[in-house]
Amino acid sequence: MKLPASMAVPKSAEGVGAIRTLTIELFFDFVCPWCLIGKRHLDAAARKLAELRHDVRLDVLWRSHALLPDTPEGGVPYQAFYVARLGSSEAVIRRRAQVQQVGNAAGVQFAFDRIQVLPNTAKAHALIERTHKTQQAKLVDRIFTAYFLEGKDIGNCSVLERLALECGLKRDVCSSPGGDGFRADRTNPEGARYPLHGVPFFVVDESLAFSGAMPSETMLNAILQALDA
Repeated sequence: MKLPASMAVPKSAEGVGAIRTLTIELFFDFVCPWCLIGKRHLDAAARKLAELRHDVRLDVLWRSHALLPDTPEGGVPYQAFYVARLGSSEAVIRRRAQVQQVGNAAGVQFAFDRIQVLPNTAKAHALIERTHKTQQAKLVDRIFTAYFLEGKDIGNCSVLERLALECGLKRDVCSSPGGDGFRADRTNPEGARYPLHGVPFFVVDESLAFSGAMPSETMLNAILQALDA
Protein backbone atom coordinates (compact mmCIF):
# COMPACT_ATOMS: atom_id res chain seq x y z
CA MET A 1 0.00 0.00 0.00
CA LYS A 2 1.53 3.27 -1.08
CA LEU A 3 0.72 6.04 1.36
CA PRO A 4 -0.80 9.27 0.06
CA ALA A 5 1.71 12.01 -0.67
CA SER A 6 0.23 14.07 2.16
CA MET A 7 1.43 11.44 4.64
CA ALA A 8 4.97 11.27 3.30
CA VAL A 9 7.80 13.39 4.64
CA PRO A 10 10.21 14.83 2.01
CA LYS A 11 13.67 13.31 2.17
CA SER A 12 16.80 15.42 2.01
CA ALA A 13 19.21 14.90 -0.84
CA GLU A 14 21.97 12.39 -0.20
CA GLY A 15 25.45 12.52 -1.63
CA VAL A 16 26.96 9.90 -3.86
CA GLY A 17 28.31 7.00 -1.84
CA ALA A 18 26.52 8.07 1.33
CA ILE A 19 24.88 5.56 3.63
CA ARG A 20 21.12 5.86 3.39
CA THR A 21 19.00 5.18 6.46
CA LEU A 22 15.70 3.46 5.73
CA THR A 23 13.17 3.64 8.54
CA ILE A 24 10.62 0.92 9.23
CA GLU A 25 7.91 1.52 11.82
CA LEU A 26 6.55 -1.75 13.18
CA PHE A 27 3.25 -1.52 15.05
CA PHE A 28 2.81 -4.58 17.27
CA ASP A 29 1.38 -6.15 20.40
CA PHE A 30 2.97 -8.90 22.47
CA VAL A 31 -0.17 -11.08 22.57
CA CYS A 32 -0.34 -11.26 18.77
CA PRO A 33 1.38 -14.39 17.36
CA TRP A 34 1.33 -12.86 13.88
CA CYS A 35 3.49 -10.03 15.23
CA LEU A 36 6.20 -12.46 16.31
CA ILE A 37 6.04 -14.13 12.90
CA GLY A 38 6.18 -10.73 11.21
CA LYS A 39 9.20 -9.72 13.30
CA ARG A 40 11.08 -12.87 12.35
CA HIS A 41 10.27 -12.31 8.67
CA LEU A 42 11.50 -8.73 8.98
CA ASP A 43 14.71 -10.00 10.59
CA ALA A 44 15.25 -12.30 7.60
CA ALA A 45 14.49 -9.51 5.14
CA ALA A 46 16.95 -7.23 6.93
CA ARG A 47 19.72 -9.83 6.68
CA LYS A 48 19.12 -10.21 2.96
CA LEU A 49 19.01 -6.44 2.48
CA ALA A 50 22.40 -6.16 4.19
CA GLU A 51 23.81 -8.59 1.62
CA LEU A 52 22.28 -6.77 -1.34
CA ARG A 53 22.68 -3.13 -0.35
CA HIS A 54 25.77 -2.20 1.63
CA ASP A 55 24.79 1.45 1.21
CA VAL A 56 21.59 1.09 3.25
CA ARG A 57 21.15 1.06 7.03
CA LEU A 58 17.82 -0.21 8.36
CA ASP A 59 16.34 1.59 11.36
CA VAL A 60 13.38 -0.20 12.99
CA LEU A 61 11.08 1.84 15.22
CA TRP A 62 8.95 -0.22 17.62
CA ARG A 63 5.42 1.18 17.89
CA SER A 64 3.23 -0.14 20.69
CA HIS A 65 -0.36 -0.96 19.78
CA ALA A 66 -2.45 -2.65 22.48
CA LEU A 67 -5.03 -4.97 20.91
CA LEU A 68 -6.88 -5.68 24.15
CA PRO A 69 -6.36 -2.56 26.27
CA ASP A 70 -9.26 -3.38 28.61
CA THR A 71 -7.64 -6.60 29.84
CA PRO A 72 -7.43 -6.49 33.66
CA GLU A 73 -4.02 -5.65 35.07
CA GLY A 74 -3.60 -9.21 36.34
CA GLY A 75 -4.71 -10.73 33.04
CA VAL A 76 -7.37 -13.35 32.36
CA PRO A 77 -7.25 -17.14 31.88
CA TYR A 78 -5.75 -17.64 28.42
CA GLN A 79 -7.36 -20.86 27.29
CA ALA A 80 -10.85 -19.88 28.46
CA PHE A 81 -10.53 -16.48 26.79
CA TYR A 82 -9.89 -17.98 23.37
CA VAL A 83 -12.59 -20.62 23.68
CA ALA A 84 -15.07 -17.82 24.42
CA ARG A 85 -13.63 -15.64 21.66
CA LEU A 86 -13.69 -18.31 18.92
CA GLY A 87 -16.75 -20.22 20.07
CA SER A 88 -15.38 -23.69 20.81
CA SER A 89 -12.28 -25.68 21.70
CA GLU A 90 -12.30 -27.13 18.18
CA ALA A 91 -12.19 -23.64 16.66
CA VAL A 92 -9.24 -22.77 18.90
CA ILE A 93 -7.39 -25.90 17.78
CA ARG A 94 -7.97 -25.06 14.12
CA ARG A 95 -6.82 -21.46 14.56
CA ARG A 96 -3.67 -22.49 16.39
CA ALA A 97 -2.85 -25.05 13.72
CA GLN A 98 -3.17 -22.30 11.11
CA VAL A 99 -0.88 -19.98 13.06
CA GLN A 100 1.66 -22.75 13.66
CA GLN A 101 1.76 -23.64 9.98
CA VAL A 102 2.74 -20.07 9.14
CA GLY A 103 5.02 -19.92 12.15
CA ASN A 104 6.99 -22.92 10.90
CA ALA A 105 8.14 -20.92 7.89
CA ALA A 106 9.50 -18.25 10.24
CA GLY A 107 11.18 -20.77 12.53
CA VAL A 108 8.75 -20.19 15.40
CA GLN A 109 7.46 -23.15 17.39
CA PHE A 110 4.54 -21.81 19.39
CA ALA A 111 3.69 -23.46 22.71
CA PHE A 112 0.11 -22.27 23.15
CA ASP A 113 -0.61 -25.05 25.63
CA ARG A 114 1.97 -23.60 28.04
CA ILE A 115 0.30 -20.17 28.22
CA GLN A 116 -1.89 -19.76 31.30
CA VAL A 117 -2.51 -16.01 31.35
CA LEU A 118 -3.61 -13.57 28.67
CA PRO A 119 -1.80 -10.49 30.04
CA ASN A 120 -2.39 -6.80 29.94
CA THR A 121 0.61 -5.72 27.86
CA ALA A 122 0.88 -2.12 29.12
CA LYS A 123 3.89 -2.79 31.36
CA ALA A 124 5.70 -4.73 28.63
CA HIS A 125 5.16 -1.91 26.14
CA ALA A 126 6.21 0.67 28.73
CA LEU A 127 9.43 -1.25 29.28
CA ILE A 128 10.20 -1.17 25.56
CA GLU A 129 9.49 2.55 25.37
CA ARG A 130 11.90 3.23 28.26
CA THR A 131 14.63 1.03 26.82
CA HIS A 132 17.46 2.53 24.78
CA LYS A 133 16.86 2.18 21.07
CA THR A 134 19.93 -0.01 20.52
CA GLN A 135 18.56 -2.62 22.94
CA GLN A 136 14.89 -2.60 22.00
CA ALA A 137 14.93 -5.27 19.28
CA LYS A 138 16.62 -7.80 21.58
CA LEU A 139 14.16 -7.15 24.38
CA VAL A 140 11.13 -7.23 22.08
CA ASP A 141 12.20 -10.64 20.81
CA ARG A 142 12.88 -11.91 24.33
CA ILE A 143 9.45 -10.87 25.60
CA PHE A 144 7.78 -12.49 22.59
CA THR A 145 9.62 -15.77 23.07
CA ALA A 146 9.00 -15.76 26.83
CA TYR A 147 5.27 -15.51 26.17
CA PHE A 148 4.69 -17.69 23.13
CA LEU A 149 7.42 -20.30 23.59
CA GLU A 150 7.79 -20.47 27.37
CA GLY A 151 4.31 -19.52 28.58
CA LYS A 152 5.53 -16.72 30.88
CA ASP A 153 3.14 -14.11 32.21
CA ILE A 154 4.59 -11.01 30.57
CA GLY A 155 2.13 -8.77 32.40
CA ASN A 156 3.92 -9.64 35.65
CA CYS A 157 6.56 -7.16 36.84
CA SER A 158 8.93 -9.77 38.24
CA VAL A 159 8.85 -11.69 34.93
CA LEU A 160 9.59 -8.52 32.96
CA GLU A 161 12.42 -7.64 35.32
CA ARG A 162 14.04 -11.04 34.76
CA LEU A 163 13.72 -10.69 31.00
CA ALA A 164 15.20 -7.20 31.12
CA LEU A 165 18.16 -8.46 33.15
CA GLU A 166 18.71 -11.26 30.63
CA CYS A 167 19.01 -8.59 27.95
CA GLY A 168 21.54 -6.61 29.96
CA LEU A 169 19.12 -4.01 31.29
CA LYS A 170 19.77 -3.34 34.97
CA ARG A 171 16.66 -1.50 36.02
CA ASP A 172 13.63 -1.91 38.25
CA VAL A 173 10.81 -2.34 35.74
CA CYS A 174 7.94 -1.72 38.13
CA SER A 175 9.24 1.28 40.00
CA SER A 176 10.81 3.29 37.18
CA PRO A 177 10.05 7.03 37.36
CA GLY A 178 6.84 8.05 35.69
CA GLY A 179 4.92 4.85 36.29
CA ASP A 180 4.05 2.63 33.37
CA GLY A 181 4.57 5.40 30.85
CA PHE A 182 2.15 3.73 28.44
CA ARG A 183 -1.61 4.14 28.22
CA ALA A 184 -3.02 0.71 27.46
CA ASP A 185 -6.33 2.27 26.50
CA ARG A 186 -4.76 4.27 23.67
CA THR A 187 -3.02 3.37 20.46
CA ASN A 188 0.50 4.67 20.03
CA PRO A 189 -0.10 8.22 18.72
CA GLU A 190 2.12 7.60 15.69
CA GLY A 191 -0.56 5.22 14.41
CA ALA A 192 -2.99 8.09 13.87
CA ARG A 193 -1.01 9.08 10.77
CA TYR A 194 -1.63 5.77 9.03
CA PRO A 195 -4.59 3.55 7.99
CA LEU A 196 -3.88 1.24 10.92
CA HIS A 197 -6.57 -1.39 11.60
CA GLY A 198 -4.55 -4.20 13.11
CA VAL A 199 -1.08 -5.57 13.73
CA PRO A 200 1.54 -6.29 12.64
CA PHE A 201 1.58 -3.16 10.52
CA PHE A 202 4.70 -1.90 8.77
CA VAL A 203 5.45 1.56 7.40
CA VAL A 204 8.58 1.85 5.25
CA ASP A 205 10.18 5.29 5.08
CA GLU A 206 6.77 6.93 5.59
CA SER A 207 5.93 6.16 1.97
CA LEU A 208 4.89 2.50 1.79
CA ALA A 209 2.77 0.48 4.21
CA PHE A 210 1.75 -3.16 4.48
CA SER A 211 0.05 -5.28 7.11
CA GLY A 212 0.18 -8.89 8.21
CA ALA A 213 2.98 -11.41 8.64
CA MET A 214 4.09 -11.37 5.01
CA PRO A 215 6.93 -13.67 3.89
CA SER A 216 10.42 -12.21 4.17
CA GLU A 217 10.75 -12.10 0.36
CA THR A 218 7.64 -9.93 0.12
CA MET A 219 8.95 -7.62 2.83
CA LEU A 220 12.30 -7.36 1.10
CA ASN A 221 10.61 -6.41 -2.18
CA ALA A 222 8.63 -3.71 -0.36
CA ILE A 223 11.81 -2.34 1.18
CA LEU A 224 13.57 -2.29 -2.20
CA GLN A 225 10.53 -0.58 -3.72
CA ALA A 226 10.73 2.13 -1.06
CA LEU A 227 14.43 2.61 -1.82
CA ASP A 228 13.64 3.20 -5.47
CA ALA A 229 10.73 5.55 -4.80
